[in-house]
Amino acid sequence: DSYHAHMAEIENNKRQTGPWWKPAVELFSKISTWIAVPIILALIAGKALDKYYGTAPWMLLILAGIGFATSSFGIVRAVKKFIEKTKEEIKKNKPQ
Repeated sequence: DSYHAHMAEIENNKRQTGPWWKPAVELFSKISTWIAVPIILALIAGKALDKYYGTAPWMLLILAGIGFATSSFGIVRAVKKFIEKTKEEIKKNKPQ
């Protein structure tokens, strides 16, 4: 009957996509990485270069700005990909 066919389809979709919270955790981890890694690396490198060249705080500030710009670019890119993926899944799962 159609009820059991519909329930089987729902179960199949669950198995394919995983838990309902998985996309949110994936997005959170990508964004967290884009926030932390470029800025931390830029601060460490900037501090080291300032110490080596005696240019404090200029290298730190320049690399912090580059790290912030890199983080911003990465976050926007990750969110755009997530939105596109979500739109595709909605189209795919939308009843005809």
